[in-house]
Amino acid sequence: MDYEDIMDNILVLVDEDGQEYEFEVQAELEIEEETYRVLIPLDEEEDDEDDEVEVIILKVVYDEEGNEFMAEIEDEEEWEMVADAWDELLDSGEI
Repeated sequence: MDYEDIMDNILVLVDEDGQEYEFEVQAELEIEEETYRVLIPLDEEEDDEDDEVEVIILKVVYDEEGNEFMAEIEDEEEWEMVADAWDELLDSGEI
């Protein structure tokens, strides 16, 4: 996904087909010299029976020209490390 814009904690990502998706940025995590963003999709309808909110965590990456992109975390160990950091942040009450 291509990084397009951050305004007032709203991030618009564009997929390979040019489809735009809006997310609210919940947190930006710096872990082992890498940056990750925790996002909540804005177009998701909330389910009244389930208070859990879908959270998406993406890694900030750069191309050769320095353009910022968001990428899925493919390494399971890296994913667990970032998910644990997010859980700790939630448990601390800072979010």
